Amino acid sequence: MLLIHSGLSIVFRLHRRSRAHSWSCACAIDGSMLRRPRDAFMGSRPTRGNVVSTFRLALAGTPGTGKTTVATLLSAAGFGIMTIEELAQSAGALGELDPSDGARPVDLDLLIEAIADSWESAPASSEIIDGHLSHHLPADAVVVLRCNPATLRERLSERGYSAEKIEGNVEWELLGGAWNEREGDSPWSEFDTTTEDVDSVVKSILAWISDGFKPASPEGVIDWIARMDD
Repeated sequence: MLLIHSGLSIVFRLHRRSRAHSWSCACAIDGSMLRRPRDAFMGSRPTRGNVVSTFRLALAGTPGTGKTTVATLLSAAGFGIMTIEELAQSAGALGELDPSDGARPVDLDLLIEAIADSWESAPASSEIIDGHLSHHLPADAVVVLRCNPATLRERLSERGYSAEKIEGNVEWELLGGAWNEREGDSPWSEFDTTTEDVDSVVKSILAWISDGFKPASPEGVIDWIARMDD
């Protein structure tokens, strides 16, 4: 079981400044934050393996790295966008609000089972799956957005997150987040949103897609701890 937060989350607003978009954001309810309970266990997830002309791409990353901003621009580029919460709702895998922690449980195993048959075939048009833990789904490729932990702390503080929630997310980012939970053989690639403007990040993602989702080399994986030691 995974939990999806139902409280205040973020939808990034795009601001034009010299025709470039920014990472500025404002609070809204979007239900995109996921976390695991302490007793959660994730088994292996099947993937379709070979990417075809249309595809499903998971857009993952720690809260605050810019997933919703990037998804908005990818939508403008012609991609369909959906969230894990939407998928879980349609699959009957989204539980009721738990008043003890303000979260809604998502039965990820049930969700995977519900989409398994339809995801065996390529979608009619390419789709982006936006969500903190979308990398657990059997997507054709995975984009992981990264952000320097110090900058991430500032972004989450601006959102009004509690100190505990900020530190939990910063630690998850510092330790590698989604990369430590990688499953299957779908191609993955990271994109650093710390200093790059959103337009440049989206351009790089589109270039990676056009280049056939070439898997990132180990040298290309962002290691914040190693960078701190340099």
